[in-house]
Amino acid sequence: MKTFEHKVKASEGIHARPAGLLAKLVKEMNASVIISKGGKSADAGKLLSLMNLGVRKDDIITVTISNGEDTVYEKIKNFMDENF
Repeated sequence: MKTFEHKVKASEGIHARPAGLLAKLVKEMNASVIISKGGKSADAGKLLSLMNLGVRKDDIITVTISNGEDTVYEKIKNFMDENF
């Protein structure tokens, strides 16, 4: 299991378009990725779960990867840096 924290830089926070792209990426990799914020967690492969976290700019989220850690970690980390 790999975990990292990410500070959201996007002015919109995590909104529908990038959240949908993240969910698609997670599903394509057949990975288990959980995003947590403020005691709430969401399956990153499910758009509505991500949206329900209410992540805003400057929030710090925790990303936990528990399936295919090495290759998934790099792809998810890069995606977060470019989109969130």
